[in-house]
Amino acid sequence: MRDLTLRAARPDEADALSELTLRSKAHWGYDAAFLAGCRDQLRLRRAEIVERRTVVAEQAGTVVGVATLDGQPPDGELGLLFVEPDAIGGSVGRVLYRHVLAEVGRLGFSRLTIESDPHAEGFYLAMGAERVGVAESGLPVLVAWPVRPEPSWSVVWSAGGQTVLVGNVAEFNGQFAGGVRGPDHYSCLTAFCGPRPAMIVLPEQVGQWWVREVGAVLGWGEVEVHSGVAGDGRVSEAILTRPDLVERLTSQGAPVLPWGRTAVFDPIAPTPDGVLAAISRYESKRHAHALFRDLAGHPGIVVPEQRLVASRRAFARELTGRAVLKKEYGVGGSGTLIVSPETPGLRAVTRRWGGVLLVEEYVEGAGPHRNPTFDAVIGPDGAVHPVGVGLMDIDETSYQGVTVGAVPDSLAATATGFGVAVGEALAAEGYRGWYDVDFVTDRSGRLAPVEINLRLTGPAVAFHIQAGLDRLRGGRHVVRTLDRLLLGARLPEGALRDHLAGIVERCRVLGATLLVTIPTAAFDPVPYLGVAIAARTTQSVDEAETAVRDANAALGEMFGDLPVSPRGARGSRRRPG
Repeated sequence: MRDLTLRAARPDEADALSELTLRSKAHWGYDAAFLAGCRDQLRLRRAEIVERRTVVAEQAGTVVGVATLDGQPPDGELGLLFVEPDAIGGSVGRVLYRHVLAEVGRLGFSRLTIESDPHAEGFYLAMGAERVGVAESGLPVLVAWPVRPEPSWSVVWSAGGQTVLVGNVAEFNGQFAGGVRGPDHYSCLTAFCGPRPAMIVLPEQVGQWWVREVGAVLGWGEVEVHSGVAGDGRVSEAILTRPDLVERLTSQGAPVLPWGRTAVFDPIAPTPDGVLAAISRYESKRHAHALFRDLAGHPGIVVPEQRLVASRRAFARELTGRAVLKKEYGVGGSGTLIVSPETPGLRAVTRRWGGVLLVEEYVEGAGPHRNPTFDAVIGPDGAVHPVGVGLMDIDETSYQGVTVGAVPDSLAATATGFGVAVGEALAAEGYRGWYDVDFVTDRSGRLAPVEINLRLTGPAVAFHIQAGLDRLRGGRHVVRTLDRLLLGARLPEGALRDHLAGIVERCRVLGATLLVTIPTAAFDPVPYLGVAIAARTTQSVDEAETAVRDANAALGEMFGDLPVSPRGARGSRRRPG
């Protein structure tokens, strides 16, 4: 709001501020008798002004709002938040509320309780607070959480502002798969990998409703979308044939960030020296393993054995138990397979793969923490900025999604220590940008590093969504992505949106937020969606996931003639992109 300033209230303003709170309360139509009963509760006394951390909002020298932060850490209370009646609806309340939440964080409070006037409850809910009950007075009780400072990785990744995001997933994969093989639905995930996208470019057509709805939840504001630009998946080539689009991309004053760096993308936004060479080297599972061996010795880390196959026939003869068969390059799930002597057609499988074939020790693991992943950003100066550690959902070698915000501290510390060391080695060779390190947890609790990805990742989407919701709502969210969630039936767009509105509401009732991350696959012969579910607790995320799966299953039962296989919908990819 223009010309609006905040300052600490003065003790000599106590009476005037008390009258302001009564005028504001009267705005909601309460009668004189009711207001008289509220007078003492809404009164500010001179001695309380400092104690209650009272702040006022001024416009053109006139006080137009007041708020107090009561209590002592860890639990605070929004004692008062009132705005002059003629200023209600003009952002004064939002500015005061955000100031109080910032103070909550600065002073070390862990949460803020709000006993709200019924007329104001909608405002607090819109600002990210959550209803937790009803006070003895009958007033709704809400809780809000402090907003943490923007994480350093987000600032480095976005250069502290808006971003231009380009979904060149198929193009990146094509470097290692013998060419681009059409567009990839996972390009949609690119849209989430920036705090405030100014522009999004996607190969396949997406509805404006999708960007509008996810943007409303994540606070994006207006976003310029160019979708359907490359039906064959060759996004950079398509952009370069349109000088007008190149101009739009590069004139925003914002970093132009692809899913992954490629030589063909260079004419659009030049890649820093050394980045493409590092990608070529360490997307190789052989060279990644060599780096892991060089860094062996970190506490809690064990590096599995890996060797080149002398011949495919010899490999089949020598195989005595489970092993992991890897192509040197295998982006997107095409290059990792768990095999044993009982694997049907083993020789045929190895013959079809061709090229360098690696055999890696199979790490036996179990439990909910079997597949952690560490993500980080290497800044322009070579500094490593850890993003976080997530827990991947892996079916054999097929990546299904990730949960972030629910990793035990000891496991996170081990993965972070080793992951940062990997990042420092990558930085020394010139790499700049996003990367991750995937692990398997063995039965003794040690982490075995298994691959490096030098690009955006599926977990990157979850971390960006988490940061966005934390930024808007405060506190810390648990976020789970489900990248190939069986839909059950192909629906016209209108019916699909109605179905989605229903499951969004089911999640809301359970205290969770649902975002569609991949809408384009809903119209495939075997339809599926990518979604993200966010909540304050893992239990709420679990309950919401069950509700979404049940709703999609019920949809499938309505269209029983559709031959949908859950296994077919889960797919065989190791990792999106």
